[in-house]
Amino acid sequence: MPEKRSDPVSNERRSPLRKLLRDVSSALSTRCGIGRGEKLIVAVSGGVDSMVMLHLLHQLRTVNQWRLVVAHVNHQLRGRSSETDERLVRKVASALGLPVAVGRVDVTRHAKRTGSSIEMAARELRHRFLARVARRHRATAIALAHHADDQVELFFLRLKRGSSGAGLGGMKWKSPSPSDPTLNLVRPFLGTRRADIMACAAAAKIPFREDASNALLDHERNRVRHRVIPALRKEFADDLTESIVRSMDVVGEEAAFVGNAAESWLRGDRITNFAKLAAAVQRRVVEKQLLQNGLNPEFALIERLRLGAGDVIIGGRGLRLMLDSAGTLLQVPERGIQPFAKGEASICLTGGSGDLEFDGCQIHWRVSTIGKGPFHPPQHRDGVEVFDADRIGKTIHLRHWKAGDRFQPIGMPRAVKVQDLFVNEKIPRDQRRILTIAATENGTIFWIDGLRISEAARLSTDSRRMLRWEWRRTENGC
Repeated sequence: MPEKRSDPVSNERRSPLRKLLRDVSSALSTRCGIGRGEKLIVAVSGGVDSMVMLHLLHQLRTVNQWRLVVAHVNHQLRGRSSETDERLVRKVASALGLPVAVGRVDVTRHAKRTGSSIEMAARELRHRFLARVARRHRATAIALAHHADDQVELFFLRLKRGSSGAGLGGMKWKSPSPSDPTLNLVRPFLGTRRADIMACAAAAKIPFREDASNALLDHERNRVRHRVIPALRKEFADDLTESIVRSMDVVGEEAAFVGNAAESWLRGDRITNFAKLAAAVQRRVVEKQLLQNGLNPEFALIERLRLGAGDVIIGGRGLRLMLDSAGTLLQVPERGIQPFAKGEASICLTGGSGDLEFDGCQIHWRVSTIGKGPFHPPQHRDGVEVFDADRIGKTIHLRHWKAGDRFQPIGMPRAVKVQDLFVNEKIPRDQRRILTIAATENGTIFWIDGLRISEAARLSTDSRRMLRWEWRRTENGC
């Protein structure tokens, strides 16, 4: 791409430079959190945006005591043009008296090896290099020249792909580097239009290189830039950029709130169960777990998991995924989940006492009358529980857990899903389906091995008969 130099201008036309200086200085201190005396890595491609940013930061460096290091990545994608870009950046950095670090990366080879697009491969290698330069120079921030028009283009590209609120929120003034979260990427131009940057380049006669590929309409971003946005501006309003950037800021902040709520819930700060979370928070909970497992959080996959809790879904890389009722993402082995145990047995309490072995769980029971006078609950012992025999009835049904079971532990105001209790109590999945459950004649569960007894069958001052329930775990039993 041929080198351009803006036309000479009079002092009266230097106002774009002064305004941009004020805007960039304010953005770096308030939006980007850059303080006095910090060291900044300035990413410079040779294009007009980054060259103007470099010159502005150079003018601001003295009053802010900033130490600048120029970083340029030669992607080696455009032959001689890439070499000429590198020479210009070196020349300008030298003229400004700034150190420069240049990295050469093989984007094509990396794209083939990883199976990613050229654009994504270039981005990954670029951020790796910038992070290395920052660590080498002990800098904590890397300045990038993304501007407001870039934000608008990104908005339409992500809108087309059906991105979430976090995606539609666009780039941030300050964000962690994708290659090193300890480093910050700062974007002082994010509130500045491309036209103002061009005006500044002309006013200050800043040299830059024009990338000829920016005009090629076979690139999706270029079609948005040269066709979609101009048509919308012509049809609706010239201040389209400002309106969209403002909306992106609102959407981004709201998405950040949802993201923080999801993070808090995943950490264990669960004031409500997954089913009662707002749909937006549920989606983010599932999305974050997919990302943690290295899976693409496609909207369709998120919805299938979220709305089909308990169903096995085939996800990325052919993995069998399931979201349990507690909101936890699980990978299901090919053999599937252990089937529900089907054993059942009944106990008739009219005999007064008895013994029974159920699927390896040995149970002894005895019904007795509670004498008159003050009521004193028996002292608790492991393997022994006591219940109100009249609340239970004449018959007890023994079985195992099945889908849809609900249980009201003592002290809780209402019944909850047994599945949720298992998760909260951290009972291993391979044990849940073989635990013994005891239910009354009408099907109300009053005892599950390993959990608290039921509120519905507890002893009280009004109780007249007591069921003493003893059990012993065998090797494979309850």
